[in-house]
Order: sequence, then structure tokens, then C-alpha cells
Amino acid sequence: MSEEEVARPLKLVADALASGRPFLPSLRVGLEAVLCSPNFLFLREDIGGESISHHELASRLSYFLWSSMPDERLFSLAANGSLADAKVLAAEVERLIDDPKSERFVRNFTGQWLHLRRIEDTTPDAKLYPAFDELLQVSMVDESRAFFEKILFDDLPITNFIDSDFTMLNRRLARHYGIAGVSGLPMQAVTLPAESVRGGVMTQAAVLKVTANGTNTSPVMRGLWVLENLFGKHVPPPPPNTAGIEPDIREATTIREQLDLHRDAESCAGCHQYIDPPGFALESFDPIGAYREQYLQFKVNQEHADKGWGTVVKAKPVDPSGELATGETFATIAEFKALLLADADRFARCLTDRLATYALGRELGFSDRDEIAALVEGGAAATGLRTLITQIVLSPLFTRP
Repeated sequence: MSEEEVARPLKLVADALASGRPFLPSLRVGLEAVLCSPNFLFLREDIGGESISHHELASRLSYFLWSSMPDERLFSLAANGSLADAKVLAAEVERLIDDPKSERFVRNFTGQWLHLRRIEDTTPDAKLYPAFDELLQVSMVDESRAFFEKILFDDLPITNFIDSDFTMLNRRLARHYGIAGVSGLPMQAVTLPAESVRGGVMTQAAVLKVTANGTNTSPVMRGLWVLENLFGKHVPPPPPNTAGIEPDIREATTIREQLDLHRDAESCAGCHQYIDPPGFALESFDPIGAYREQYLQFKVNQEHADKGWGTVVKAKPVDPSGELATGETFATIAEFKALLLADADRFARCLTDRLATYALGRELGFSDRDEIAALVEGGAAATGLRTLITQIVLSPLFTRP
């Protein structure tokens, strides 16, 4: 910090003392000015040049992978200009990822990308889903974070986010998934059975919970999640005065049947042809992420309706089939994942976009498109996550204001 920067809050303190204020209230005036300064609240960068400065690059890299300011080594490399060397910069990416502080990146990025921060937004209906408990919820989030961390540290191909032959489990979550042979509470890499419906992030319980309301599932909510976070497709809000789709508690019609009627409206069909199919594929999972073949319904005992007594019964069968807007059809979640893997570049572009947005701390604009395209055309779909992050940092995108 320069003497000029220090002088401004000191003058405020001196003026407060001169006006007769006691020392501590006067000191508070200077501290408030520091804490309210844009230089304290924001990462300020010079937008006048073609690239940011070495110190700004060090800060951008550190806040990307550590969610904190640079350490002494980064400051030193910035001061002597070494960060301009691509090899030095790549080595710093490796060092920051290997440091325990990178856990902040895992936590914060997955919290935003996978919506894990919303895990407590809903409370599952205890009558329909008595198996749900706090340990299960904690394990759900831990799985998604540990899965991302495993792919990052081992530099595994990013297509594992679509489908994988492993996931991270502890005993509680393995029991929830119906997978035997897992013991202990720490998360551990578990090879999935060949017939397992798990693998990838879509079928992780945390994602399935944050895309449901606690009582019912909605293909619309889950379809939107897939489109935005795996396809990178922005879906506009529905037209004004468009009626929402609510579950039929009488089980007279399924959500699928109601959506079929909904799509008859011309103003709705344009978006629902993209939204509904991925949502249908995930209907095989209930609001707490358990696999199901039939919906559940709570039937109230009419003799004791005032007490809310009743029983849980199986209702209509789940139909997870669908047809993409491009014409491909699928009958199961496994077939849906196979379709996504067949067009993995689309997901690679989406993830690259999400990582770059997080790294830069701003929305990407038109001028960024060529760099994103270059990263994807370079084979991002087959690239390991750690390698992709390094490529983003080394690209001109990362050093532009």
C-alpha cells in the first residue's frame, strides 16, 4: 500500500480527533473508510490496456483457485515479472491446486455450478421419505464435492461429469443408493456396478434434491438444470400469464400427461421441447435422489383425516423415456447419458464457459467467444479438468481486462 493510500484514512482519523472525538471513535472513522473503499471491496483492474498487470494476474489466479489474496511467492513472481512466462504460470496453477487452500475453489465452484448451496432450501416430506436424515444430506453434498475434487486432482477427463464408472461414497450414501460393500463415514472412491444408474453429476443425490421441492419432482425444474449447467443453453422465462404445472395429488394424471397438454400451447412448445426430455430422464429419481420405478402417494385415512393419518402407497409407474429436440430418443437414464456423451463438445463448451466466468468474476461477452471456441476445439471434451483449468489460465482470455 502506498503512502498516499494510507494518508487518506489517517487524515479522517486526525480530523475526527481535531473535532473533539475520543480516540477509539476517531479510529473507527478511518477503519470504516477503509472497509467501504472500492479498493477493499473489489478486485480493481486497469481496463485501459490490452492485458492486466502482473500483480492483477497474481490476484486473479489466487482468487480463482484459493478464493483469497496471493501468497508471498505469487507476489514475488508478480514483482519480478516471472508470471509472464507461460511455464512459470502453469507451474503456479499446479502449485495452487495442490495446496489445501484449493478446497475453497472446490466448495465455491460446485456450490454455484451444481447449486449445492441450495441443499437446505427444501425439507423432504417425512411421510413419503422417512429415510431422509441430516447425515444423508451432509453425505449428499460431500459426494458431489469429493467427486469434483477427485476429477480435479487426478486430472480425469471432464466427460466423467456426464457419466462415470465410479463415484465417491460413504456407508450412509451407499446404503441410500443400494450399493453394498462400503463402510465408514469418510468419502471414498467406489467403482460402480455395471448396471448402476449412478455415475456423473446428474444422478448424484445432492443435484437431484436441489432440483426437487421436497415432496414431488418436476421434469421442468430438472430439465432446466440440465440445459443450463450441462448444455449451456439459456432458457427464457415463460410468457406472461402462463399457468404453471402442479402435481395432481389425486394421481389422476402424471406430470408427463400434464406437460403433454401444456406443450399443445404454441407459446410453450418452443421451450418445452428442450426442457422436458432431460427432465423426463431424471424422473427415475425421487426428491431425495433414490431410484424409483413408481411414484409414491400418501393416502389419507378418511376416518382419521383430522389427524393426518394415512399410508404411503405406490402409484403410477415412472416413464423416463423421451425424445430430444434433435430427434434422438432414449428409454432410460443410461441411454440419455449416452446421447450426451455422443455430443460431448457441447458439454465441454458449457463447462469451459462456467469455469472461465468463475475465474474472471464476470459474465463472458461477445469478445470472449473466440477464446472459448479455441479451448473447446483444442479437444476440451477429452481433456482432464486440471489441464483444462491450466489452459484457461494460459489463454489470452485470462489476461484480458
